[in-house]
Amino acid sequence: MSDCIFCKIAAGGIPAKIAYEDDLVLAFHDIDPKAPTHILIIPKEHIVSAADINAENSAAAAKCLEAAAKLAAELGLADGFRLVSNCGDSAGQSVKHLHFHLLAGRDFMWPPG
Repeated sequence: MSDCIFCKIAAGGIPAKIAYEDDLVLAFHDIDPKAPTHILIIPKEHIVSAADINAENSAAAAKCLEAAAKLAAELGLADGFRLVSNCGDSAGQSVKHLHFHLLAGRDFMWPPG
């Protein structure tokens, strides 16, 4: 989508600090981190949210989870990490492009606020 900021980042039109990239996935550091480690993992294909994952695009969503595991291992997050995907306005999804927040480096509470 031409007006999607994450699509623009994936296409190289907006610079980002890249943490991981393959043919289906891009991971980059969040510009407003909520933890010492805060990486956004997105499919390069525009998928609005987790509610829009289907048989045609589920491979890209699965590759995001594979990228999260790979990044966690590479970053030495053996103590744990949180992986979050907000779905819809009431859940706090601010960018309408499927993305996962990989958060680590501090203790987290449950339930989140």
